[in-house]
Parts: sequence; structure tokens; C-alpha cells
Amino acid sequence: MHIVGNIDSLLNQKGRNVWSIDPDATVFEAIQLMADKNIGALPVMRGDKLVGIFSERDYTRKVVLKGKTSKQTPVHEIISPTVVSVDSGETIEECMRLMTEHRVRHLPVIEGARLVGIISIGDLVNWIISAQSVALTQMQDYISGKYPG
Repeated sequence: MHIVGNIDSLLNQKGRNVWSIDPDATVFEAIQLMADKNIGALPVMRGDKLVGIFSERDYTRKVVLKGKTSKQTPVHEIISPTVVSVDSGETIEECMRLMTEHRVRHLPVIEGARLVGIISIGDLVNWIISAQSVALTQMQDYISGKYPG
């Protein structure tokens, strides 16, 4: 099944709120913000420039397992400088492919040089489930003679 939709549509549905963290903030501050906002990753921003992504995975693998302390380790010490991102015109399917290929769970959405949103694998899965539900309802309506409306 071909999934119709692009990231702009998904962001319009889910919202464009983006919480971020400064690279000089502590890992503890980042984890605290993620817990407060119930999110799994934070864009790391120096001013308006995206310099990385901080995730729960970074915390467990690069702080806990390395014996570092979250209250003394700055975020910039443990983030990867390579960020996979997309623009708002990208398709849902392409984003799924990128996440799978790069083994990431969050994609920043960039327009020009500006961060305009962030999508998670969960956002994409929810979009796909909704699209499949609509398609199924349309097929049921067509078969029962109710289609097109």
C-alpha cells in the first residue's frame, strides 16, 4: 500500500512545537526537559543553528554505560555531530526509509536553515495507521455501495 502524505501534513496534524537544549546544558537538564515534555529526543541548538540531537539512547549508551554523571556532563560531549534531517515536503515513506537506513528514531524538519519541527518514528507509525484506517473504511463503503459518500 502506498502511503500518501508529506511531513508538512503530519506537522499540521501533530503540531510544530519544538523543545530544544543548548549544547552547553548538562545531560541532567536535557533528561529533565525530556521528562517534563514527555519526549524521547531534543534538538541541540546553538542559537538558531541545529548542532545535534540528544536522545534517550545517547543517555543510556554514552553516559550511564560509560560511568559519566548526568549533572556534570555537557550535552555537546555525547551527541553525534551528524544529523539526518528532512524538509517539510518529504514523503512519509521516504522518512521511514531514512529512519531505517540511518537507525534513528527522530528527524528534525528543516526549512532553509530553520528548524520547523521534529518527527518521531511513532509519529510516522500513527500517520500510517490512520491512512490505512481511512483506506479500509473507503473500501468497505465501496463494497457496501455507500461509496463515494
